[in-house]
Amino acid sequence: MYLPNSIRGILFDLDGVLYVGNQVIEGAIDTVSDIKKAGYSCRFITNTSTLSLSSLQQKMHRLGFAINENEIISATRATLIYLQQFTNPVCQLLLAEDVKKDFHAFKQSAVEADFVVIGDIGDQWSYPLLNQTFNLLVNGAQLIAIHKNRFWQTEHGLQMDIGGFIEALEYASQTQAIIMGKPSTDFFNAALMDMQLSAEHVAIIGDDIDSDIGGGQQAGLFGIQVKTGKYREQYAKKSAIKPNMTIDSIAELKEFII
Repeated sequence: MYLPNSIRGILFDLDGVLYVGNQVIEGAIDTVSDIKKAGYSCRFITNTSTLSLSSLQQKMHRLGFAINENEIISATRATLIYLQQFTNPVCQLLLAEDVKKDFHAFKQSAVEADFVVIGDIGDQWSYPLLNQTFNLLVNGAQLIAIHKNRFWQTEHGLQMDIGGFIEALEYASQTQAIIMGKPSTDFFNAALMDMQLSAEHVAIIGDDIDSDIGGGQQAGLFGIQVKTGKYREQYAKKSAIKPNMTIDSIAELKEFII
């Protein structure tokens, strides 16, 4: 099976597809370089909310990838664009310190807020923090989730992601979060707009069958599943989502390009 002739652009998920933690997946650097040289428009998408855009690009360069910051489309970047449409919004930012740098233009408060923005904060979660956030929501704050992933792959194995905390806050406060990252169709549409390509001309390659493949297919993209990162065969078999193509790793992608 080959990639359809209609494909002109590729969205690469980052963590789990190109690298895991600080370990580059074998063949990833050469594959990205070859795909670019072949003339495909490329964007690099991520729900990662532990690094600012600048830090994320620096990490990519440090790992050996020749990627510009404007080629990276992160869920935090989508959140910034969303908040900029409001006049002086007050935010409670439950984000990694590095990521907060991207939100420096917004007023912050843990007592009265228009928006609660939640990303990856690791072991900072506690019952007092959840309850503080719950009270902001019942008093009218809008919940914004950078993403709602169930789990993610670390160098030490699978780890619970923020999706469970988002679900708990939605249930307790009887509110619905705005999801900024994958699998939101709006997120994929923003990437397509940036590439100036329509969905039928773009493929998404990812390790997460829910957020990457399911979200991409919902937006009309060709879904390519890799068996690296958080991929687990039994989980994939139980899923109702069926990738258009499945390959062992990113290194195989160029073999399927005509």
